[in-house]
Amino acid sequence: MHLIIKDMKINSLKPVLILGIMVVYALPCWSQDLDSLLEKAIKPQTVYTSATFKSTRIVNGHSVEQMKKKQLDFRISHRFGDINSGSYNLYGLDNGLIHFALEYGLTDWLEMGIGRSTYQKTFDGFAKVSILKQSSGVRNMPVHISYLFSTEYISLNTDTLMTNPYSRMSYIHQILIARKFNENLSLQLTPTVIHRNLVPTELDKNDLFALGLGGRYKLSKRIALNVEYYYVYRANEKAISLSIPTPVKYYNPLSIGIDIETGGHVFQIMLTNSQAMREGGFIGKTTETWSNMGIHLGFNISRVFSFSKQ
Repeated sequence: MHLIIKDMKINSLKPVLILGIMVVYALPCWSQDLDSLLEKAIKPQTVYTSATFKSTRIVNGHSVEQMKKKQLDFRISHRFGDINSGSYNLYGLDNGLIHFALEYGLTDWLEMGIGRSTYQKTFDGFAKVSILKQSSGVRNMPVHISYLFSTEYISLNTDTLMTNPYSRMSYIHQILIARKFNENLSLQLTPTVIHRNLVPTELDKNDLFALGLGGRYKLSKRIALNVEYYYVYRANEKAISLSIPTPVKYYNPLSIGIDIETGGHVFQIMLTNSQAMREGGFIGKTTETWSNMGIHLGFNISRVFSFSKQ
């Protein structure tokens, strides 16, 4: 009798044991199927770097940043006079130049802008194209590369040599190569070619070559330090100095700025040895140096408006 009861208990447990063995053997297969389903559902992605710089400018020169589609940037830039002009001119605060600009994002990769400066009454326009973006993941791109084309027209009517409208124009080509190393540090190289239809002397070349180096270091959530320097290559500088008794001496522009983000706009205050605010001016026509306190206090204000329903 006892044997019959034991056999009945064993027989009743067999289905449970068989089911348990099947589950144990099926678990790895089920786990593999789940992993494959998750891989199909979550595809590998490309993560693009953002906010390499806080603004479309490092200080004077362009950065790789640009307006997104249907965003308008209204910019006001101001440069006071020389600090070394003395107390009579309140160390440059009595004098100043200003530049207004409207810059619009036609697409997320194309920005266009127009502006006007009191420096030689210059009108300017530009287009900036984002070619490659720094990214990681499926597409690994170590740098952000953009191309900038700009043209400037000098409307000042005191120079008798500029009787031909074309002689008043200059054209700027730049390749912007930037990398954001971490949340605090970003650097940019800017090879530059400036073609001037009219040059000061016959010995001057119409084409001017320069290499810009700019950087940004984030000091806090809303404040960053920016530094910008352009080395300008002048092939005939010695020949010009020998042929002209008192030639105009040009220097490389060096600018240091502080970015302050305040809600809807970015405010930047800077010191620079160039009073011009566009590439044809501050790269090619800087006539003062930091060593003799030929420094200008200035600021940029950027206010962005969005026309996108999103």
